Amino acid sequence: MIPDKEELALTIDMAEWGWLRAHLERDGLILIAADMDLAEAGWRIATDDADTVGGWIASGKIGKPSAAQIAAWDGDKGRQFQMLIVSPYILIQDKALHIQ
Repeated sequence: MIPDKEELALTIDMAEWGWLRAHLERDGLILIAADMDLAEAGWRIATDDADTVGGWIASGKIGKPSAAQIAAWDGDKGRQFQMLIVSPYILIQDKALHIQ
């Protein structure tokens, strides 16, 4: 049974990059744009909504992290991300705001 969006929202957690890195190695990490609803994205992926997810991929709203992003995060293994498990994937959002 696929959980609904509200159930997925309750499972969103925070994780450090050092923990997430292993999921990148197995090609299981998906980056979700910071302006998107993480639970909505997870639900669309879990329900195989190919049209919506395909549109997000085409527009760059979701996808694999870039080499530059990975390099930056490797330099800050304690960096925090919002994360949601939608097996077999780990969806992450980089919501870090650089407030001065």
